[in-house]
Amino acid sequence: MEKYNHQTIEKKWQKYWEENKINFCDLNNETKTKFYNLVMFYYPSGDKIHIGHGYNFTGSDVFGRYKRMKGFNVFQPMGADAFGLPAENYAIKTGVHPAESTKKNIEYSKIQLKELGLMYDWSKEINTSSPEYYKWTQWIFSVLYKAGLAYQAEAPVNWCPSCKTVLANEQVVAGKCERCDSEVVQKNLKQWFFKITDYADRLLKDYDKINWPKKTILMQKNWIGKSTGAEVNFKIKNSDEVLKVFTTRPDTLFGATFMVVAPEHELISNFKFQISNFQEVEKYIKKSQSKSELERTDLNKDKSGVELKGIKAINPVNKKEIPIFVADYVLMNYGTGAIMAVPAHDERDFEFAKKYGLEIKTVISDQKSEIKDKAFIEIDSGEMVNSEFLNGLKPKDAIVKITSWLEAKKLGKKTVNYKLRDWLISRQRYWGAPIPIIYCEKCAHLRQGYGGQGEVLDENLPVKLPELKDFKPTSEGESPLARSKEFVNVKCPKCGADAKRSTETMDTFVCSSWYFLRFLNPDLDDKAFDKNLADKWLPVDQYCGGAEHTVMHLLYSRFITKVLFDQKLINFDEPFTKLNHQGMILAEDGSKMSKSKGNSVTPDNYIKKYGADVFRTFVLFLAPFEDGGSWSDKGIIGVKRFLDRVWKLQARLGFKTQPNSDKKNVSFKTQHNEDKNLEKVFHQTIKKVTEDIENFHFNTAISQMMILVNEIESSFAKATADKKQKNISEDIYKNLILLLSPFAPHLTEEIWQKLGRKQSLIYEKWPEFDENLIQENEIELVAQVNGKVRDKIIVLANISEDEAKNKALDSEKVQKWLENKEPKKIIYIKSKLISIVV
Repeated sequence: MEKYNHQTIEKKWQKYWEENKINFCDLNNETKTKFYNLVMFYYPSGDKIHIGHGYNFTGSDVFGRYKRMKGFNVFQPMGADAFGLPAENYAIKTGVHPAESTKKNIEYSKIQLKELGLMYDWSKEINTSSPEYYKWTQWIFSVLYKAGLAYQAEAPVNWCPSCKTVLANEQVVAGKCERCDSEVVQKNLKQWFFKITDYADRLLKDYDKINWPKKTILMQKNWIGKSTGAEVNFKIKNSDEVLKVFTTRPDTLFGATFMVVAPEHELISNFKFQISNFQEVEKYIKKSQSKSELERTDLNKDKSGVELKGIKAINPVNKKEIPIFVADYVLMNYGTGAIMAVPAHDERDFEFAKKYGLEIKTVISDQKSEIKDKAFIEIDSGEMVNSEFLNGLKPKDAIVKITSWLEAKKLGKKTVNYKLRDWLISRQRYWGAPIPIIYCEKCAHLRQGYGGQGEVLDENLPVKLPELKDFKPTSEGESPLARSKEFVNVKCPKCGADAKRSTETMDTFVCSSWYFLRFLNPDLDDKAFDKNLADKWLPVDQYCGGAEHTVMHLLYSRFITKVLFDQKLINFDEPFTKLNHQGMILAEDGSKMSKSKGNSVTPDNYIKKYGADVFRTFVLFLAPFEDGGSWSDKGIIGVKRFLDRVWKLQARLGFKTQPNSDKKNVSFKTQHNEDKNLEKVFHQTIKKVTEDIENFHFNTAISQMMILVNEIESSFAKATADKKQKNISEDIYKNLILLLSPFAPHLTEEIWQKLGRKQSLIYEKWPEFDENLIQENEIELVAQVNGKVRDKIIVLANISEDEAKNKALDSEKVQKWLENKEPKKIIYIKSKLISIVV
């Protein structure tokens, strides 16, 4: 048989698939069950698709091809997440305008994806940086604005001095910018936010609607951070001001001996003239502004603070005056930005109190622990002391009683708090969807787009991104869009006066928060999506992507979906029914791949040298899909040899090229082989590959197919040596090709054609196994005497209990240890064990 020429054959089938629209999905097909198979689309932030994309996209593609052969109408689209920092930074680095560099990168990436043999319906391609797409991203903004879920406020924000833009909390990792690794600082800026906090409870409650990894759900739950407790009012002495705190442990109120406020708390500015050491306080605040949130909350760092001398708080339960400190370990964006400090029962407060010589008052005791060198934090095991009407109660009962007392006295109330902050969407960068807002000083009203008060007229969107030659960000934090007078200066749509357009662009995660809807109608120009198709095809049945997006893209998409559902624009409120994560492919030394480090790997050279099928199969054979691992191409030759063996088997087994057949969905029924072991392995392989693909265990599915090929070759060699008739039935080989086809689509299409099949094998049915032929005929039964193994006996798999016991008692090895004694008890564990007690 001729040698497999991957360069010729792969181009042949890629051309065939494209010309015959094999990958096209008829979204209006009612004859098959729909299956929306989606993988997270790519950033065209570099000039090539890398190994990580190849890993993720191939895994998802294998699953999509499998589902299609199982009879589903599979929709598998692809597009480019083209706006945002990654693409803009690439443009700055290369000196090419982002519109041009992004376009070129998309064009080349698309070539790469086609060369990988991925089953994408390219008729539904999207590009988030095109006006046809971001027009509807701006419409999404207007939907939230009209619903009261988009607002502008001045707030401390994360500022990356290198990227020169604001970052959402989720984009700060260990106090550094996730993109450039620079230290993030805090700035007070006026920004646009989406009220994701309004949906915190629903985001927590609706996990029972989706099939997601437990770790992902737990990470989101922790990020949302729901806490039930009480809001307590501490009056400021000699004023009408009240300092509100949130605490999950109101039972410890009698132990609160001082207060701490965040450096950004308004109490400080409100009482600046009463604070006698205000200059010292101001100096401390300025110093804290240079610290990241992680640095401020680090439990291991030395706690620092300054007392606000001249003002005191009054503890509502005992009327004691207690000092107030400013300290940077308290954050303004959690709770109320102020805490009541109970040093006897909190390690951080204890350390602070020790440092500044503050009172430490025990209010919970287990009568064993004495507070001297550390706080007593096992407080749920004790009971209340030094707490007047709470004394003797268990803490959980004291929480209920003190909360009721506070509410009755109007000194506080039961409340729920979240760690989740509103989604900051403003970016002071060029390459993004402009926020469609107009500011008018004359009528002092915020306007959207061109459509008048609180309204966006669809025909006036998009607010197009101007073509700026100088698109680099400014060090002062002003958006590059401010340089375009034509863009900024407009007429107020309400009063006609001179007005200013917003110069900020939206976080790229706004673009990706709804893209799964746009795939259905990428060319629709009068609405974002067709509701009828959305109601039919969504939510996404299977979504695949990295776990690093858990508290960003995945959370934001859930939020936006719920908003659209509430506005009656769609009929579902969760975007992705089932979610799978792929692991990360690391550099050979275990470090993260990065273009800046020069250690990133692309599939191109491997596809050129070995072919796409070898690359696809190898990259999934490399490691468990959900784990990932370090890249090494040492095993790729072994995978190539495996596929070469599959190719050569057709001629070796004597299956000659058949005339082309137009028959569809041929089911190959088993012709019983003389080699019963081969027959058993064959059916075991169908079962295992099916189950492994369903569970994204691609590496073990490939291993099992290798086992089957070994068994076929072994059986053939044995029959040849014994000069017997070759006993390999053709259906075993053909079903092997079907099982392998999602992994190696080009090779298997070519073999399928040579076996006489005229049309693409993707239209064939997935093989089925016979459960009866999988069962083992014989098993090994362990025989124990007084708990120790004395023999292992080969018996029929369907042996009865009495027969099994008799077989064990007849064993010479067992008889030796019985010493002619009658057994007191015989325990039988089916198909595994006979335990004899004498």
